[in-house]
Amino acid sequence: MTCLELFSGCGGLAKGLELAGFEHLAFVEFNKWACKSLRENFEPALVHEMDVRKFDFRSVGEVDIVAGGPPCQPFSLGGLAKAHEDARDMFPEAIRAIHELQPKGFLFENVKGLLRKSFADYFSYIILRLTFPDCAASTGVTWREHLEELRKINPVNYTGLKYDVQYKMVNAVDYGVPQNRERVFIVGLRNDIKAEWAWPLPGSCKRSIADAIGHLITHKRSSLPNDHVIVSGAREYPGHSGSDYNLPSKTIKAGAHGVPGGENMIRFPDGRLRYMTVHEAKLIQTFPADYKISGSWGEAMRQIGNAVPVRLAENMGRCMVSALLSAQGATRSNSGRLAVYRHAPIQLRFAIERKNGYNCKEAKKVVAKAKTKRNAKAGRLKSVKARYAKHGAVKGRRK
Repeated sequence: MTCLELFSGCGGLAKGLELAGFEHLAFVEFNKWACKSLRENFEPALVHEMDVRKFDFRSVGEVDIVAGGPPCQPFSLGGLAKAHEDARDMFPEAIRAIHELQPKGFLFENVKGLLRKSFADYFSYIILRLTFPDCAASTGVTWREHLEELRKINPVNYTGLKYDVQYKMVNAVDYGVPQNRERVFIVGLRNDIKAEWAWPLPGSCKRSIADAIGHLITHKRSSLPNDHVIVSGAREYPGHSGSDYNLPSKTIKAGAHGVPGGENMIRFPDGRLRYMTVHEAKLIQTFPADYKISGSWGEAMRQIGNAVPVRLAENMGRCMVSALLSAQGATRSNSGRLAVYRHAPIQLRFAIERKNGYNCKEAKKVVAKAKTKRNAKAGRLKSVKARYAKHGAVKGRRK
């Protein structure tokens, strides 16, 4: 499956989608340092260092999904929050890409400020434009006037290009990332492919900073990574107390005027307080250890602070793969459908069965077997818990 990446930054979303199974056809990014980072970690020829407004999307050819993180400053709680009035609002370009390429799906990430009450109308406008990407505003029509026009469209009777769009705010800490980071994801699937979207299920175990970087403490100085360089000058002041070493990190941020002091500091159990190194911040954002971030400490931290955590991106990417597989299953023969069933997550198999009402006996056997296996596992766990409760246990060892 193929992907076009817009507003790629240093490649957090791109790396996660790659790990989920997507092949990147192009990256479009304006910042020179972010482009340098992309070239260090992906095929350099695919990186287009330019203004996305001047990029010819059709030059990419057919693509399965379009993904990216439109600049968040217009909606950031820490920015000026001008939304559509901010020249950095790139959602119109994301919509243009959908209109011109007509991908099977899209995946966009942005800050939670996008859901602020003051942006409610404009956010509704973004969702409706993504739903009906062919319905552009006429010359001289304001976005508010166009919003009213879009609201009058009857989705049932509409025959143009249409996407089933969903959005959700998630916290990265629930998906294996050792960081509290709330972000909004907007997902769209082309209506005609009849795909079934299921959001990734949150995990129950939260990772801490210690889980991510604890191994660095025991390393000999000579074996430490090149980007693990201590930066001095960290200090505590009201509202800037750093992140506790034994808890998930606070949100790593880029900052409007450089890196803010509190969110990118670590407070160790012995009371020491210092800035994260580039390597530590990279691991907390779940980038691979060998992933290269270009630029000085401040520039590298800016890129990392703007990135989508790789593990969260991978989770979203796997859900997109499953959704596109479900779409393929809806148009295949029975034998083709079975391949989809066998490789899809159990909850997706049930969703496919409910949506399409398959009558294929062999396919139903696959689903029934999966249900039995799941129920058996739940039964074994219940039995173990019962025995444990009955006989008791001494803390630290079995009775």
